[in-house]
Amino acid sequence: MFMKRYDLMHLWEVYGGQLDVEYRQCLEEGLPVETLKPLFDAIGAMPVCEERENMAAELHSLIRKMQVRADYPYREPDGIEAIRALRPADRPRLPKAQREGMEKRIENAWLGRVCGCLLGKPVEGWMRADIHKQGEKTGNFPLTRYLEGDGGCFVNHLQGYMPHDDDTNYTVMACYKLIGQYGRDFTSENVARVWLDTQPMRAYCTAERVAFRNFVEGYFPPESAVCKNPYREWIGAQIRGDYFGYINPGDPEAAADMAWRDARISHVKNGIYGEMWAAAMIAAAAVCTDIEACIRAGMGEIPETSRLCEALSEVLSWRRDGVSQQEAFARIFARFDEKNSHDWCHTISNAMIVAACLLYGGGDYTRSVCMAVQAGFDTDCNGATVGSVLGMMGSKIGPEWSNPVSGTVETTLFGLEKTKIHDLARMAMGHLPIH
Repeated sequence: MFMKRYDLMHLWEVYGGQLDVEYRQCLEEGLPVETLKPLFDAIGAMPVCEERENMAAELHSLIRKMQVRADYPYREPDGIEAIRALRPADRPRLPKAQREGMEKRIENAWLGRVCGCLLGKPVEGWMRADIHKQGEKTGNFPLTRYLEGDGGCFVNHLQGYMPHDDDTNYTVMACYKLIGQYGRDFTSENVARVWLDTQPMRAYCTAERVAFRNFVEGYFPPESAVCKNPYREWIGAQIRGDYFGYINPGDPEAAADMAWRDARISHVKNGIYGEMWAAAMIAAAAVCTDIEACIRAGMGEIPETSRLCEALSEVLSWRRDGVSQQEAFARIFARFDEKNSHDWCHTISNAMIVAACLLYGGGDYTRSVCMAVQAGFDTDCNGATVGSVLGMMGSKIGPEWSNPVSGTVETTLFGLEKTKIHDLARMAMGHLPIH
């Protein structure tokens, strides 16, 4: 008789161990699971074993049959046509992108992403207070440069390149493997195949790890996003949308469409919208220097009836109403608990941080990415997204940021140990619709 060793599997791969996350996710989606709370708790408290997983699977089947409460105030579809039908009516008009100078702009966006990611990478998972203490040790708080520390990927231990990270792996993968192999008309199934063929499973986290497992077991989009996936609205998709913005300058709708095809393999609802927002915002940044307009261009591609759009609108209203930077972040921290994994890694909490950093950073690269990392939560993801937007917008990225990485990015992609940022930008030019 064969015995599956659930005790040797990573927590992300064991659904029965994450029922507390599933319960919270269901409540936020408007599913009436309150009467099932004792069942969630009882199964989650069982020893790690096959019986627990079987019972968790039965609970999952029950959840999937539930309908959203009639009084739920949001409309959050997954289908692209339904999403488009719920977009805001006042979507910004943007100037047409020109090919001239675009390669330099895209290279700056790549660099902005890489450096912002590297700033947050050593302290990913740290609490805000610990990040602040680490900066204070070397006279670097408030942050104005890379953090230094003992070992790991702190800047004083770098070897002249950006160490591999999921926030950069996906962007490189989209360039080399997805668009490079399947072109601009790629499908969600193509994305799934690229994932299976390009990286080991350990390179994927949370929702992406679950989706990868689902591909192996024969579940493909959109089922791969929902089958035993309690992380379906976490930040994983939002970190994958940058390349679609790079290759659709001035066209947020096209960028968001590509992001939707990518996101739906592992996420639903606001998990999908996060990637669409980021991709569209970056596409807008290629032709627009008004930060609020770029944020709104991203919001223009997601349902205005969604929780994400509501949250981003709040951040915009704070800035417009004169709320201070300190108070804006205090409001975010009061709403989301950095010690709770669901809050720490959710799309909405981190999108609010990104939007606030862009608005209060005033277009200054250093101020904005440092603000993103000081805020805690998903530090490398948020530093990367903020850096990408500002890089695409043309913000100056000083040598204190660029020199330590030497224009080189390490990856975990099979057959591609390292690549040059300049080469990535040149490849992106070949993927543009502009001729």
